[in-house]
Amino acid sequence: MARRPVDPVDNLWLNMDRADNLMVIESLMMLADPPDWDRFLEVLERRVVERYPVFRQRAVTGRLPLTRSHWEDDPDFALDRHVHHATLTGAGDDVALQHYVDAHISTPLPRDRPLWEIHLVDGYGDGAAVYTRLHHALADGIALTRVLLSLTDETPDADVEGPSPMATRRDGLTATAVHLARSTGTTLLDARHLLTSEHLGDVGTLARQTTGITTKLLFTRNPHSPVTGHPEVSKRAVWAPPVPLADVAEAGRRTGTTVNDVLVAALAGALASYITSHGGEPVDIPTMVPVNLRPLDEPLPRDLGNRFALVLLSLPSGLDTPFARLAETKRRMDAIKHSPEAILTFGLIGGIGRAAPDVERLAVDFFANKASGVTTNVPGPRTTRYVAGTRITGLLGWAPESGEQTLGTAIFSYDGSVFVGFKVDTQVVHDPEGLVAAFLDELGELCHLAGVG
Repeated sequence: MARRPVDPVDNLWLNMDRADNLMVIESLMMLADPPDWDRFLEVLERRVVERYPVFRQRAVTGRLPLTRSHWEDDPDFALDRHVHHATLTGAGDDVALQHYVDAHISTPLPRDRPLWEIHLVDGYGDGAAVYTRLHHALADGIALTRVLLSLTDETPDADVEGPSPMATRRDGLTATAVHLARSTGTTLLDARHLLTSEHLGDVGTLARQTTGITTKLLFTRNPHSPVTGHPEVSKRAVWAPPVPLADVAEAGRRTGTTVNDVLVAALAGALASYITSHGGEPVDIPTMVPVNLRPLDEPLPRDLGNRFALVLLSLPSGLDTPFARLAETKRRMDAIKHSPEAILTFGLIGGIGRAAPDVERLAVDFFANKASGVTTNVPGPRTTRYVAGTRITGLLGWAPESGEQTLGTAIFSYDGSVFVGFKVDTQVVHDPEGLVAAFLDELGELCHLAGVG
């Protein structure tokens, strides 16, 4: 039976599961038509299960103190233990799909088998949806997004006509993602850009930045507000209708900002509106932002694993106007882009991953509790993609929260649209639909003020 040790950083996320915040990456792929499920399963097995061993392996915890966990082949592995076929009831609209996701989003993945599951959900409008749950111990969110996108093709019949798009060193999919990230600024942070010497400056500058970042990480506090509190088990996922990417890009161009700046400023404004409407005083809300550390134009390693950092971004929700929030968002994002924060937090994550489990939990909670949640922004393909011959109409994915975090924000750019969704703790954020409406209102106001129709 094949076995290998769990990497210390992967082991960190393996140990962080708890009932009120699971370490599970949730994603949705909306489809225009119901796919042929047998064809979908064949693509899944060939492009994911056979390529990446961890999808056939279970995590086994060390039996002795300080003994590392290991991955070993699941002797009972079968696709039907991981892939579930369901049909929505009722209207088959977004609300029905949200209810389906809500019924599963708080359920732990069984530890006696590989840590993933996929739900093939019929009855979503005239089409279907693919709801995927992948444990963070398998890999970081960007890597797992690339794994899922490897199921897709540029044409409806490519999966039966040729090899997997992951077979080449730089396929059209990754090239698309790289181009989109560079040309529109949709990636929150690009680690290769951040880690170059030209952005770290001289030794004196680096020392001053390191001191400032250390102070920030140690003393930032998550202020009391209607989006903060002690999480419970129950979670919900909601999302907005797609927004034209061209409008957001044009608003950025006219204001001297980026797509990412506009979207994050809209999030800050949405939180300001939500807090005010629920009896609070607007304050800046800190959020964690993952930083990709893998080159997007190189194939993923077969063992996958986690290679990312986190930075702490304080959303300027305490400011009064949309343009003030946009200007301050740009300033804060630019400051992070020219700092070594990603380097420091990457080293910190690695160090925590080598500590004893109790120390791991204390350290993760200490830093996690400084933020309301996690905000991700994934630049997906610019053109239409197909899975098992079926056109993909939308994509979303949420990173897990930890500690006292209660609010996850997912932003995904795909095929000329931006998809935005929230994953919230139901005991703290009581009105997630109101948060969606506030985001759309703020984004619309920013576009209007920038002169975009």
